[in-house]
Amino acid sequence: MNKPTKGGNMDLEKLNKFIKFMDDNNLAELEIEEEGKRIKLKKALGQQPVLPLQGFNQPVPESKDAETVKTSSIEIHSPMVGTFYRAPSPGAKPYVEIGDVIKPGDVVCIIEAMKLMNEIKAEVGGKILQIPIENGEPVEFGQILFTIEPA
Repeated sequence: MNKPTKGGNMDLEKLNKFIKFMDDNNLAELEIEEEGKRIKLKKALGQQPVLPLQGFNQPVPESKDAETVKTSSIEIHSPMVGTFYRAPSPGAKPYVEIGDVIKPGDVVCIIEAMKLMNEIKAEVGGKILQIPIENGEPVEFGQILFTIEPA
């Protein structure tokens, strides 16, 4: 079904078509203006396309334990603004814990944005070293969600 989301925003089907268009044409960035609304899709290197929201491009604070993590570690960043959830539902077991070994494609958390639950999947495999965000906390675009020691 091609229903717009609440508030008249673009629907997910249309966004997915734009993302596919970006992939098919090897585009790193795409900006579209339609019916007085503008959206800018930008693909970070080695990641899925992300939706930067205007007005949310403030610097992201550094993690408190950043100095203690090995320099060879990889960070998983938030691809959107929303609320961070470690588990699929309240009371459920978290997707990952510190020390867990993950592989590419594993779901590591959920970010709720505009009443939509977005599964965040690992791009790389390795061992979870840090989870600097608490369950239920708001996250900004680009904020570190996990630090991983590559496998």
